Amino acid sequence: MSSGPIIEIRGLRKTYQVGKVDVAALRGVDLTVKPGEFLAIVGPSGSGKSTLFHIIGGLTPPTSGEVRVAGQDLAAMTEAGRTRLRKRTVGFVFQKFNLLPNLTARDNIAIARHIGGSDSKPDASFEQVLESLGIANRLDHKPSELSGGEQQRVAIARAIVNHPAILLADEPTGNLDSESSRAVLEILRGLNEQLGQTILMITHNPEAAAYAHYIVPMRDGRILAPTPAGPARGSAA
Repeated sequence: MSSGPIIEIRGLRKTYQVGKVDVAALRGVDLTVKPGEFLAIVGPSGSGKSTLFHIIGGLTPPTSGEVRVAGQDLAAMTEAGRTRLRKRTVGFVFQKFNLLPNLTARDNIAIARHIGGSDSKPDASFEQVLESLGIANRLDHKPSELSGGEQQRVAIARAIVNHPAILLADEPTGNLDSESSRAVLEILRGLNEQLGQTILMITHNPEAAAYAHYIVPMRDGRILAPTPAGPARGSAA
């Protein structure tokens, strides 16, 4: 595994224009993430967490500053370039599962693989991941036939089927009960520890944040000093 950063951000600013008023969402963010790190981004609503994720994931361009993801300069990219980044380099998991309701779990995952540019079947290692996610025997069910926890596991499988360098998880347990939340967080930690998956997770829950290596607080569009996360006790709600 390379010791160089997988994400390197310097002086990142993002300003939105609301009517005639400029609203600063990010105010000079600096962040370095090494491959295989698991970071929890925490902070109140409006602190800039989601904007930071959208920029790292290539969903929106920065206003100014340097943003390098897997060695690629996002600030210099066209929209087409950011689209390629999303397909090949970044996987997304959201609070809402965003599964296509008329397709089975298997087909929801297959579509993501196709969008990522591969028409081949997932390899044997991914089949093992499906087993570890606990959904190998649920792949022929539609989302309405799955529990919330199972739907989020399918969403995680969809996010990692193309082996992205980075997994961005935005409140991945926000719609889940305590038991399902613990299961999903254990899965994310397993992906990180066993596969070396780099993960950035937005969460409002300090017990969920404890599953990460570092907690990165945000406030008023700025990152405060990251702190090591305490050992998770598996009690996330």
